[in-house]
Amino acid sequence: MLRNRLITVLTFNDGTLFRTKLFEPDYRYTHNFVDSWSVDEIVILDITRDPKADKRAFYDVVTQFAKECFVPLAVGGGIRTLDDARRMMAVGGDKVVVNTGAVERPALITEIAEAYGSQCVVLSVDARKSENLDGGYEVFSHFADRPTGKTPGDWARESETLGAGEIMITSVERDGSLQGYDLALCRQVADAVTLPVLGMAGAGNWKHFVEGIEQGGLSAVCTQNIYHFTETSISSAKKFMEKKGIPVRL
Repeated sequence: MLRNRLITVLTFNDGTLFRTKLFEPDYRYTHNFVDSWSVDEIVILDITRDPKADKRAFYDVVTQFAKECFVPLAVGGGIRTLDDARRMMAVGGDKVVVNTGAVERPALITEIAEAYGSQCVVLSVDARKSENLDGGYEVFSHFADRPTGKTPGDWARESETLGAGEIMITSVERDGSLQGYDLALCRQVADAVTLPVLGMAGAGNWKHFVEGIEQGGLSAVCTQNIYHFTETSISSAKKFMEKKGIPVRL
């Protein structure tokens, strides 16, 4: 039986961990602890906006996590070339997360998949609601600032043919809201591909995890806020999900 995953997402800006709200940093909630013993996977994203910023501090953080945690580690932020992906893997990543670089040059997905295997390529998709496209959503790139003219479903489907192994879908409007996942957006992507779909942005309680999987078609639920900034624990969340009939790794 395939089990659904719970994934912790860590975001860094110049080496500082924080949560985001509507893609803007909120430093009031800085925290430095991750329960890597019960989480199924960790995603670490460098969201520093300066493309010329020194990434050595971020690489050091990734290396430290890779040494201390015993779960898969997906790493992303500013990956635009195969060499960028190689560096992320070299410092300890098990997977790489690509976003804007893949929008600008879709062949990047294929290059990484051919070098490391599709299982190592996670396509991150940032989407906003849109009345201009069929399906009601549009993919945005460059920190969710630039419209692409693509629907999330179409972009996910294209990325699967290019070699992506997983899709991580983020609702920009739900980022940091704690109001739950955008289930219609999640379902649009899940129905478009045969790949695992990871839901990001919006989870505020354990019920939202269940909804994301049952109604949104998600294979994994990702979150920052509910793990880092409340007193709830990952193990308790998993027990709740199991009681609701969701298969998870306890």
